[in-house]
Amino acid sequence: MSEIPREELSATLAARRELGPEYDTALVESLAERVEQVVQARVAAQQVAPQRPAPAQAQSTALSAGHRVAIAAISLGVAIPCLAIAGDVAGVAGVAITWAGIAVVNVAAAISPALGRR
Repeated sequence: MSEIPREELSATLAARRELGPEYDTALVESLAERVEQVVQARVAAQQVAPQRPAPAQAQSTALSAGHRVAIAAISLGVAIPCLAIAGDVAGVAGVAITWAGIAVVNVAAAISPALGRR
């Protein structure tokens, strides 16, 4: 009861041709009732079925190679003005802290696929 057989649909169309347009309403109502039964059966089956996440959803936390490259490129692009500001304001210590932050971001991006597989 999870789908309407093609034969049933073909029979409804054949009946419409034989009976004529005066029976259109009855045939449409009959077909609509059958479709509603199928929909209700599918909804009931989905409610009974255990809700498990799809495997693709579990793997979506890992970054792709393209994402990792983009993160590296953006972090290095942002590093230029940050290093200039940090060097001007805090000197060598500011530059060291800025590079440490850039390294942390890139290391986190690099190891994220390994974390997603655990």
